[in-house]
Amino acid sequence: MSKSIRRLTSFVLLMFLTLLAFATGIQVFQAETLVSDGRNVRASYDSYKTLRGTILVESNPIASSFEVDDNFRYQREYQSEVYSHLTGYFSLFQGSTGIEREMSNFLSGQSSAQFFDQINAVLSGTPISGANVELTIDADLQQAAWDALGDNRGAVVAIDPKTGEIKALVSKPGFDANLLASHSFASSSSAYEELLTDPDDPLVNRAISGDQYHPGSVFKMVVAAAAFENGNYSPDTEFENPDFLRLPGTFTNVTNANDSTCGDEETVTLRTAFVRSCNIPFAELGMQLGADELRVQSELFGFGRSVDIPMPVSTSVFPEELNQPQTALVSFGQYDLRSTPIQIAMVTQAIANQGIIYSPQLIDRVVSNNLELLSDPQPRVFGSPISQSTAGLITQMMFESVEVGAAGRAKIPGMAVAGKTGTAENGIGEPFTYWFTGFAPAENPELVVTVVVEGEDQSSSGNASAAPIGKRILESVR
Repeated sequence: MSKSIRRLTSFVLLMFLTLLAFATGIQVFQAETLVSDGRNVRASYDSYKTLRGTILVESNPIASSFEVDDNFRYQREYQSEVYSHLTGYFSLFQGSTGIEREMSNFLSGQSSAQFFDQINAVLSGTPISGANVELTIDADLQQAAWDALGDNRGAVVAIDPKTGEIKALVSKPGFDANLLASHSFASSSSAYEELLTDPDDPLVNRAISGDQYHPGSVFKMVVAAAAFENGNYSPDTEFENPDFLRLPGTFTNVTNANDSTCGDEETVTLRTAFVRSCNIPFAELGMQLGADELRVQSELFGFGRSVDIPMPVSTSVFPEELNQPQTALVSFGQYDLRSTPIQIAMVTQAIANQGIIYSPQLIDRVVSNNLELLSDPQPRVFGSPISQSTAGLITQMMFESVEVGAAGRAKIPGMAVAGKTGTAENGIGEPFTYWFTGFAPAENPELVVTVVVEGEDQSSSGNASAAPIGKRILESVR
């Protein structure tokens, strides 16, 4: 009997220790994560009892709190739709998104880095205040990107190629986060439902998430990089130059944008195909390289890898198990290839920065009670997907594309601009997607800009719709 009791006692003790370990894990090691989770309604309610920190751009508030006469004491206030997809929203009833969600532990004063502030609040009886979060955004550049995108649905990403700091991040349409911050359940819920059911999807941050886009011809930067890294190709490598290409084993024809040959010669160089953005030579090149080589190069640039800025970026997709015809289609940015604008900006950053990608970052510093908890983060190398020589070759071709080729509407008098346009098809009868990505000055890049525009129909092109937007933003570096 005593042996059975000892076994039972040991079992109960083991269960108790297991429960204690789980409780400790939740209360200690997972506490900060749970507090910052936007779905944690109780944490959201509790956070309204403290003065939430301010989100700043160039020391000016874009999201702050003001005192109100209700049970929650403070209400969030947002300055402009221009920043709506950066701040996100902080709502009693809808949770939180954007910086409000990802930096909530700092903004609410619950970060482990604010431990001494928390102790001081307990000892003094003074309510703790949240820390202020300052972004890397350039206010003038953000406004310029917002204005340049106009009434289009789409996105703009602008990055300092030498640091990875995000200088502008715009997604349109935006939304008024003040409607969701209301302390009225009826008002907030009605606004949220209206935004959620809007066919233009204003709550989706198109720059980093959503359904993503076919990259079209901007993906030719990746294919050209794979070719040069292969070692068997140069800008002067020649390809056959028909006016259509029947894909192997299919009845599908690939054509160039103008349904003709890429120039008047029987063959065409890789340089000319890139500058004129011809599909057929790149389909030929992609089939020669093979799907595996294209996949490896894509992954080196970031496809298939997770990125946080600190908001999580949707993973861009290079499709698996491609046959030869599918590889040909992927080689000019079609088939099941999908990308976010920020991923294309990272590809462009590698070319602008002599082969090195720095991780995109949006947080400049975090300050609590005049004490910097985080400050001026050092650039973090994301990867080195290409050599310096490959970056130089593609830069030259991008420069020529703007000067004499398919990206001509990005040309800026007196400044050398390197750019690439794209026009992506989305299915029979569906509107096209228009791209521009580039940097300036080409010889010493200060800014990378990537633009995507969701077309209303099939009547335009990347050069007509997206390149002028990129030009307006790049003009700011003059």
